[in-house]
Amino acid sequence: MPDIRYLLLAAAVSAAITWALRAVPFTVLAPLRSSKTVQYLSTRMPAGVMVILLAYCLRDLPLPHSGAIPPLVALAVTIGLHLWRRNTLLSLIGGTTVNVALASTLFAH
Repeated sequence: MPDIRYLLLAAAVSAAITWALRAVPFTVLAPLRSSKTVQYLSTRMPAGVMVILLAYCLRDLPLPHSGAIPPLVALAVTIGLHLWRRNTLLSLIGGTTVNVALASTLFAH
């Protein structure tokens, strides 16, 4: 049976490494926050990330197939909700709900 001190030491080492891996980047990169490049990226990256995510999600979409309908309708709902209400959470939940509902009912295989 393992010694309790060994288990506590292992947990402490794991916690310290996890904390360090999360804290060190903030500490080391703190001087970069005031740079013009980081300020520019902070305004442009969210849209860029969303475009990359969109391309990734739709890359294997079988377009001449009925399996493409749920994601495309969900995409239209997401865009429509976002343009209407400007609420990211509502847009994501609405689009996801439409996709899951269509894929699991009307277009289930």
